[in-house]
Amino acid sequence: MSEEKKTLLIVEDDTGIQRQLRWALDEYNVVFATDRASALAQFRAEVPPVVTLDLGLPPDADGSTEGFAVLEEILTLSPETKVIIVTGQDTREHAMKAVAQGAYDFYTKPIDPNVLGLILRRAFYLSELEDENRRLIQSRRHMPLNGVITGCPELLKICRLIEKVAPADVGVLILGESGTGKELFARALHELSARKDKPFSAINCAAIPENLIESELFGHEKGAFTGAIKQSKGKIELADQGTLFLDEVGDIPAGAQVKLLRFLQERVVERVGGRQMIAVDVRVVCATNQNLEELIKEGRFREDLYYRLSELVIKVPPLRERNGDAELLAHSFLQSYNEEQRRSVRGFSSEALAAIANYEWPGNVRELENRVKRAVIMAEGQRVSPADLDLVPPNDVPEVLNLAQAREEAERREIPRALSRAEGNISQAAKLLGVSRPTLYDLMRQHNIKL
Repeated sequence: MSEEKKTLLIVEDDTGIQRQLRWALDEYNVVFATDRASALAQFRAEVPPVVTLDLGLPPDADGSTEGFAVLEEILTLSPETKVIIVTGQDTREHAMKAVAQGAYDFYTKPIDPNVLGLILRRAFYLSELEDENRRLIQSRRHMPLNGVITGCPELLKICRLIEKVAPADVGVLILGESGTGKELFARALHELSARKDKPFSAINCAAIPENLIESELFGHEKGAFTGAIKQSKGKIELADQGTLFLDEVGDIPAGAQVKLLRFLQERVVERVGGRQMIAVDVRVVCATNQNLEELIKEGRFREDLYYRLSELVIKVPPLRERNGDAELLAHSFLQSYNEEQRRSVRGFSSEALAAIANYEWPGNVRELENRVKRAVIMAEGQRVSPADLDLVPPNDVPEVLNLAQAREEAERREIPRALSRAEGNISQAAKLLGVSRPTLYDLMRQHNIKL
């Protein structure tokens, strides 16, 4: 059974404390070291995810130089390791300095096994969570959908759907809230199609004034209007043989809707101020955060155009409905902006991860990315805090009346998260939750949770 235990390295030269910890922490595979050399040797041999470190090590048992040297070398070898500092009441300032330099937490002598046990459980949990996220990020790098990082079963189904339909020359309408990454899916459709080596021409219909939208889409001839000093091809013509992406297609004005419908029917364009019909071979992919069916009822969008554009409809779920993805994406953005900004922020505090998981993310992935980027730039410590993200830690937990209610709420919250991290694999999700497969199936039926 010892192989199944989590490995914990304890760097402590007091044999009495060693005996106490060996007895109190028998749930772990405890490995001891008494000085810098043995600590680094044991660390390289075991690579434990969590380490407890007494700063007062020989030959500087009354100081902290050896302890800080061990901390620096461990974090250089493995920045993800959770190092918990052991300190006395009179050396708390050393512990705070160690946390600022990358240690995960600290606890104060005399040792209280219950307090230490709680700190260790949180450290191991955070380490496992970060490890799962890194594995998922690595696996997503090999996904054919460039830039899409997810463990959400629903979004993974969308990825599989895009793989299937990308080679087919059908029009696709992508629906979803602002910031959900609709353009990523549009680009994936292009990159997985036979048109991948041809242009991908994108236009945001909501960002162009109504009097210019026709010129932007269809082009214009010299002298067609004031300021038209030369002939200009439109986005449709520029996308010939490739893909045209119409973002926020619900904002196209009525006049341009008529011309767009004509193009989709006849596959020819006529530049503003021109008389020549120009044949264009292009695949049209559209996206919007609006309800086009409601716009049709209000007379603001043509029904015949809607059916031309929506040969296939893909609905991208908002981030708040993608359990586990916010934390996964946050780690990915942290890694990217660490490299871009030349920072060395080592991760998120457990409070920051809880805040990320509990926030509703009205701005979806775009808002999350912006907050993480700002946090990487502004963070003063080695780990991002809720304050760095400008989020409030979820401290105000509603009072639970009984344990049955608490258990049900926990099951409803954690089962979808485990399924998300396990990519829908029931056996892996059951393992993460510490239950058997039949038990997980029963719980899913009980709470009406479906893959």
